Amino acid sequence: MPEARVRDVFRVPVGKPVDLAGVDPAGTPVGPGGKAAGVAATAALGPRLAALQDRLYAASTAGDRRSVLLILQGMDTSGKGGVVAHVVGQFNPSGCRITAFKAPTPEELGHPFLWRIRRALPRPGQIGVFDRSHYEDVLITRVRELVPRRLLGRRYGQINRFEQSLADDGVTVVKVFLHLGFEEQRKRLLARLDDPGKHWKFHPGDIDERALWPAYQHAYELALERCSTDAAPWYVVPADRKWYRNWVISRLLLEHLEDMAPRYPAADFDVAECRARLLAQ
Repeated sequence: MPEARVRDVFRVPVGKPVDLAGVDPAGTPVGPGGKAAGVAATAALGPRLAALQDRLYAASTAGDRRSVLLILQGMDTSGKGGVVAHVVGQFNPSGCRITAFKAPTPEELGHPFLWRIRRALPRPGQIGVFDRSHYEDVLITRVRELVPRRLLGRRYGQINRFEQSLADDGVTVVKVFLHLGFEEQRKRLLARLDDPGKHWKFHPGDIDERALWPAYQHAYELALERCSTDAAPWYVVPADRKWYRNWVISRLLLEHLEDMAPRYPAADFDVAECRARLLAQ
């Protein structure tokens, strides 16, 4: 039986309601049967990912304008940084463009919300990674009521049109929601408090945000439902098991890159003649 495609298992159907409560954040519906096997399987994907990245970059030198954009969203401690380290870390860093979006600066607030996003897009041949993204403008803004609802409602359509334009320009958009459980987040926050070396990662406001967990889950459900499109679908990835999260996202990237099938460009010079000249020296 052929191996199930990860993108088919975790993809959010277009136009269908999303119920995150019905998705097990510790689930392992497909793939390796345990942590040791999962870590080994992820490591085995590394050379294949690196080879495809190399071909993608090489193709860009001959005019291929395609690129990949991995968008990571999730609650605090869901593992966005871990994905960058353990999944994106399998690529050649010189071919990656990683952006961690924080609270908007005064300059950014003076522009439309997609302005800072456009400035961080991957160039042809690159693997771009967004640690948080334009979706913050329909997530925290909804939960904290930072903008009027009528303005907020328009943003879903703006996002969809923006992502369609990216796809039209050759950007393969891979959007991942890291689905973390409420109790697992508590464990991870406690681990930060218990380790002085991780206190810098903790903020007392993280506890206040947990009190808004239901509102955030609802905001994510709306974003997943309204912005999972054929051009840029969402994938809900269980995030309680770090090893499984890393394997799923590695597989997602591999499947998309394999579908892109980038090729090394043909030489624009006489290979045989150059070889003969070198041998004659």
